[in-house]
Amino acid sequence: MPRPTPTGVEIPLPEGTLFVSKTDARGVIVYADHTFIRVSGYSEEELISSAHSIVRHPDMPRSLFWYFWNQLQAGNEVFAYVVNLAKNGDHYWVLAHATPDFHPVTNAIIGYHSCRRAAPQAAVNRVMPIYRQIIAEEKRARPHDQCATGMAVLERILAERGLTYEQWIFAIHSDTNPHRHAA
Repeated sequence: MPRPTPTGVEIPLPEGTLFVSKTDARGVIVYADHTFIRVSGYSEEELISSAHSIVRHPDMPRSLFWYFWNQLQAGNEVFAYVVNLAKNGDHYWVLAHATPDFHPVTNAIIGYHSCRRAAPQAAVNRVMPIYRQIIAEEKRARPHDQCATGMAVLERILAERGLTYEQWIFAIHSDTNPHRHAA
């Protein structure tokens, strides 16, 4: 299936939009809920048995997916602000939370579960400039060095702020979540 060309049009996701997908251990989609199907524009048949990267937007740094994947394969949960590409070329921003699924007996990773929610525009505004910096450096690097180069840029930015990756994501979420002060 050919990759769509980005249109530059954002799909507005109402606050509270939540969608789920599950993959096998290789990242191939085995389940997509109705919201994911609707927002992505792909049919269930097109999503199931496709790599989850089917929705990867070219404005998402390769190094962040590399980090995301390495964390999951190490058995860790991971959060990230992600821009995804719909079938028609439009895009949508989410806060993704992915976790590994473990075999109940062997404890081996058998797949991954991802729950995504609409990202507040304020969060998108905070991550976009950093993502642009990372992508610019990735593009300057040789193909096999792009992920390491991008991670070095992110690590430098985070070190300047005295934050780990997780602290950065949670700080953005806390600062931009309209319900953070709700009791």
